[in-house]
This record gives sequence, C-alpha cells and structure tokens, in this order.
Amino acid sequence: MPRRVEDEEPPLTEIRLDVWLDVACLFPTRSQASAACAGGKVDLNGRAAAAHKLVRAGDRLAITFSRGRRSFLVKGLVEKHVARAAARTLYDETTPPLSPELLEARRLERLLAPRRDEKGGKLSKRERRAREKARGW
Repeated sequence: MPRRVEDEEPPLTEIRLDVWLDVACLFPTRSQASAACAGGKVDLNGRAAAAHKLVRAGDRLAITFSRGRRSFLVKGLVEKHVARAAARTLYDETTPPLSPELLEARRLERLLAPRRDEKGGKLSKRERRAREKARGW
C-alpha cells in the first residue's frame, strides 16, 4: 500500500539527551547514558545536563569518559537506532588533539607497564585495581 503524505512524520527538532547519546553510539545503552548524566559526566552547552534535557542540532556536548573529556557538536537527530556508520554522522568531535608531551607520557606508560607472561592469562581483579590506582583512576 503506498504511503500517503499525511503518514510521514515531520523531521525531529529535539530529542531527549539520553536517547540521543544511545542512538549516536556514544554509550552502549540508554541506561548507561542516563547514569552518566545523573553522575554529572555530561554537559550540554556548558551546563551539567540531566537525562531528560532536550538536545537540538547545533548544541555542544562535553562528556567525561574514563580516558578523558571529549567534546562534540550535535549535527543530526534520530529517534531510532541506525547503523554505527550512520550514527557517526550525527555529531562532529571537537575535542582538541592531545599535546605531544601527553602522548609521549602515555606511550612510555604502555611500554613500562608490567606485563604478564603470555601464558599467564588476563590480570586478576586485584592486579587490575592496583593498576588503576597507580594511574590515578
């Protein structure tokens, strides 16, 4: 049956922040996006944002992840999940590049980090926590 003009939905002008973060693949699930908002990890246009705040095209987001703070410019809005490649077109990352000194420090940290022998398997929980504590996380 052909679609009629009346059946088409108008384009989105705004959407909930936690929904957009999930659809844009910045967080794996909507509940994790909502928890990040509740924990003060997400800023919308320079202010801490709750999960229910509405996002519009042109808004600026700053999100604190475990590896640092990243900033984004919202380019598009979609309500339902799309392919990851299409989700990446919903935003532009505006995070400035890391300084050469910081990149070198991270490289040295990886080189000098204690490693287990190849047959030792993954780190135990205690070893992972000790490594995180040493890194200051």
